[in-house]
Amino acid sequence: MKLLKTKTARFAQVIEECGEPGVYTLWQKPSTDRHLQAELKKNRVMTILKTESGTDFGIAGFKESKGATYLVFSKSLKPFVDKRVVGIDWTRVRE
Repeated sequence: MKLLKTKTARFAQVIEECGEPGVYTLWQKPSTDRHLQAELKKNRVMTILKTESGTDFGIAGFKESKGATYLVFSKSLKPFVDKRVVGIDWTRVRE
């Protein structure tokens, strides 16, 4: 059995502290996307990944991955940097 050594945080708690997120779509390479680079410097980007079982979880920061979804928050995600964000509620995400 593989145990997670990272702490978790609830998505509702992230929204409470950092505001309502919006979905960010990559239309070009991340290194040339000036808007994305500005948001990364402010620590406002969260990467949403899928597990093998199909559940979603988030990590604060940018991790380029096939099938990943990126959320941009209005405030910094620094308190959640080393945490796995669980309980993603897609009804709370702006388009």
